Amino acid sequence: MALDIDFVRGQFPAFSEPSLNGQAFFENAGGSYTCKPVIDRLTRFYTQRKVQPYGPYEASRLGGAEMDEARTRMAALLGVEADELSFGPSTTQNTYVLAQAVRQWMQPGEAIVVTNQDHEANSGPWRRLAEDGIEIREWKLDPESGHLNPQALEDLLDERVRLVCFPHCSNVVGEINPVTEITAIAHAAGAFVCVDGVSYAPHGFPNVGELGPDIYLFSSYKTYGPHQGCMVIRRALGELLPNQAHFFNSDVLYKRFTPAGPDHAQIAACAGMADYVDQLCDHHGGPASGAVARGAFVHDLMRAHEVELLQPLLDAVKDRNAVRLIGPSDAAKRAPTVALSLEGAAEPVAAELAKHGIMAGGGDFYAVRALQAMGVDPARGVLRLSFTHYTSEAEIDQLLDALDRVL
Repeated sequence: MALDIDFVRGQFPAFSEPSLNGQAFFENAGGSYTCKPVIDRLTRFYTQRKVQPYGPYEASRLGGAEMDEARTRMAALLGVEADELSFGPSTTQNTYVLAQAVRQWMQPGEAIVVTNQDHEANSGPWRRLAEDGIEIREWKLDPESGHLNPQALEDLLDERVRLVCFPHCSNVVGEINPVTEITAIAHAAGAFVCVDGVSYAPHGFPNVGELGPDIYLFSSYKTYGPHQGCMVIRRALGELLPNQAHFFNSDVLYKRFTPAGPDHAQIAACAGMADYVDQLCDHHGGPASGAVARGAFVHDLMRAHEVELLQPLLDAVKDRNAVRLIGPSDAAKRAPTVALSLEGAAEPVAAELAKHGIMAGGGDFYAVRALQAMGVDPARGVLRLSFTHYTSEAEIDQLLDALDRVL
């Protein structure tokens, strides 16, 4: 079944906002529009539940229940247990907390594998552990294609490697990495796995339980929700790592890596993301039950629509003179996050596109190491054109017309 794009766009107030009329949004990799169920839940919490949660009075009880609902329903979508999902202020903050726990757990001389394909959030915090005697081994991307070769990872693994960190897909390369295959390679060598899913999750929530990593991170403000970082830590690793929260919260798995007081309202509003998945599933005749099955159905709807819209964009830019397409030219192999290296600086080109109603960005997008490895000057940056399932064919046409005028 094809995605009903009119129904989809009807769930996002931004598409009926007069000030955005005629503007096509192509910087979704930096943050998505927010769906109505999330906005409704956030409004309700701030107007009816803005008290300390989990107390004996009704407003407090309901506030806590809505926070618990968000964790329970989102964990079910992701195929993990409810207490294996934590919320924090951002993915970068969550990773720094994790890195502190790993710092206390690992011994000098042990090793972590990182990539130079990652956003800095899943690279920098781990690399800093070298200050404590942890060996950092870099799994390098191919400088021409940006590809991460799983066979090259095997050459980096031995009994000293305790953790392998890599992205589900890079926010500039866009290629979807084979998480299950890479995880199996790392696990076979005795290492745990941390996957940055920030650039993949907006295109369909993954079944983390099936994929197999020990840690999976993504940002809800890029998956149509509030500004939170979502962090899955599977029980075997979560109970092994030292507690980072108050000592009296150490026996609650989802609290162990949340050292600061959480944002109650935004956590509660995250249940709106599950509401939205349910709306799409029901409207398109998906499975009647089973959170994972319903999420997988919606995931496939989103991806099919995105691939159909992405291929014409890739075809239009891949052979242009003075334009280098970063990553695969086959839409089925990548997320709809398209980075273009130009002859000059990218940011002025993004400003020119804005004159044609295209909202896009130019810069390094916190992927400095990846750009440098591919021979792109981070100061010059790349033009990034990113969209998601709510993007329409008409908006793609608008983008292609603007690119013809500007490039």
